Amino acid sequence: MADDLNFRDFTRGEKARLVVLHARMAKRGVAGDSVDLSDLQRKVVRIEKAAERRKNKK
Repeated sequence: MADDLNFRDFTRGEKARLVVLHARMAKRGVAGDSVDLSDLQRKVVRIEKAAERRKNKK
């Protein structure tokens, strides 16, 4: 997560999506080291960027 973001900077929907994405990454991580998580990580980064843009707009 970006250094200047707090959990309260995310909307309820973004928080829920982040929790689900992290749970999916954890589930895939259990499968082994050779599993590709980049698609889920890109989605998390996209959500973080949206929250950061919204925060800096204020």
